[in-house]
Amino acid sequence: QVQLVESGGGLVQAGGSLRLSCAASGRTFSRYGMAWFRQAPGKEREFVAGIGWSGTYYGDSVKGRFSISRDSTKNMVYLQMNSLKPEDTAVYYCAACQNCATNTIAIERFYDYWGQGTQVTVSS
Repeated sequence: QVQLVESGGGLVQAGGSLRLSCAASGRTFSRYGMAWFRQAPGKEREFVAGIGWSGTYYGDSVKGRFSISRDSTKNMVYLQMNSLKPEDTAVYYCAACQNCATNTIAIERFYDYWGQGTQVTVSS
C-alpha cells in the first residue's frame, strides 16, 4: 500500500514558478513509477510528467518548462514548474504505478495510487 500527499500548490502570476512535492509512504516506494497528472475545470485529467526506471517523460504542453525528479531516500517526488501560464491552472495529482513501462507511463489507468491533489492557479 502506498499513500501519497501533495503540497506546494498556490496562486502565482504568469511567468512565475512553483515547486510541487509529493510525499509517499511505503517501504517499496523506489520500485514504483511516479507521475504528475492534472485536471482543469471541465477537462479530462491529463499526463504532465513521469519518472521511471528508463528516464523522465513529459506532456507536450509542459516540455521545456516543467521538470520531474525524485528522492528515493526521502520518499519524495517533485515537480518544478517554470514559466507558468494561465492554462497550467488545474488540480495537480501525484500518482504511483507498480507496472509502468515506457509505453504506459503516461496512461492514467495504469496507476495504482493517487494523492488528493493540490490546486495550482496561474493568473494572467
